[in-house]
Amino acid sequence: MAWAVLIGSGILEAGWALSLKASDGFTRLWPSVLFVVLLVGSMGGLAWSLRSLPVGVAYAVWTGIGASVTAIVGMVWLGEAVTVGKIVSLVLIVAGIVGLHVFGDAPEVAV
Repeated sequence: MAWAVLIGSGILEAGWALSLKASDGFTRLWPSVLFVVLLVGSMGGLAWSLRSLPVGVAYAVWTGIGASVTAIVGMVWLGEAVTVGKIVSLVLIVAGIVGLHVFGDAPEVAV
């Protein structure tokens, strides 16, 4: 359940980042209100998931999801440039998120 909440919180992170852009420096009321609501939801979900997930893994996954979704929305709907470098970078971020999920709860190995 913590992973599902963390993923949802990462998506909310993208939402607050996009609404922050739309708020135009907090000069537009409704995007600013949406920013606050999404920020509280995102942070609340992250905080809840940290009760059972390691902070390093959870924070990396949360920011990775937020950054990836934000970049994808920017390219698909906001007219930002789509480049091979961006696509490769997004694939690497997603691979890192999957790796942290798969190996995040693995037992430690003594070296």
